[in-house]
Amino acid sequence: MFYDDYKLDDTFTTKGRTITEADIVAFAGLSGDFVELHMNEEFARCGPFGRRIAHGALIFSISTGLTVQMGHTNDTVIAFYGVDKLRFTKPVFIGDTILVKKRVVELTPKDETRGVVAFETKVVNQNDEPVVVYTDRVLLRRRAS
Repeated sequence: MFYDDYKLDDTFTTKGRTITEADIVAFAGLSGDFVELHMNEEFARCGPFGRRIAHGALIFSISTGLTVQMGHTNDTVIAFYGVDKLRFTKPVFIGDTILVKKRVVELTPKDETRGVVAFETKVVNQNDEPVVVYTDRVLLRRRAS
């Protein structure tokens, strides 16, 4: 989709993805984040959630991947333009399934060839509870005049 194809309040939903132990271990290795709340079941059992949780940054990263897999902007994206108001609102546990709900909240033309689309983004779990929320922007090509 080009910038010009989007309209305010357009909505999109990705497919779901179940979070696994392998996801958490791989992300810890890539990021260097081995905090015990993510890696140590006995430690986490005594913590605020009663068990291990996925890294918030992992869930955010997976949400960007699920969005890309929709294929809407693979040929039109120029750049990921930024993220605002990123909040981790609920823990994600091993075995939870997440999906991403997006709504167009702002359209900003840059010039004749580019424009920025802003999305209100909610990552929800299998119970439709928001686990990560943010506003993200992408810089997209415009259709040729």
